[in-house]
Amino acid sequence: QVQLVESGGGLVQAGGSLRLSCAASGLTFSRYTMGWHRQVPGKEREFVAAISWSGAGTYYAESVKGRFTVSRDNAKNTVYLQMNSLKPEDTAVYYCAALDRARSSDARTGGLYGYWGQGTQVTVSS
Repeated sequence: QVQLVESGGGLVQAGGSLRLSCAASGLTFSRYTMGWHRQVPGKEREFVAAISWSGAGTYYAESVKGRFTVSRDNAKNTVYLQMNSLKPEDTAVYYCAALDRARSSDARTGGLYGYWGQGTQVTVSS
């Protein structure tokens, strides 16, 4: 079965940095667009960032562009989210997700992703 396991979340002060990792198994990792999404209780899930199967295409929500960087290592079946200059409004549970047969226009749409991890909590204090 497909499994996505996030790690790297935690508590950090505003202006600090965290790097999230997502280890994938049970799928041909290099064939999937990999995305990061976040959710706060009471709000809908929000797209954060994604990276195409080759790594050539990256996508970011406007709210994180310039602060976050998504990358992948296909040899390790792992996708990363480097988060810099964190703000309290970045506080959320961050989820890793996998999207098969993706068009570039699909990468920002969370509902199209077929596999999801359990999430990792990121808390940014002021």
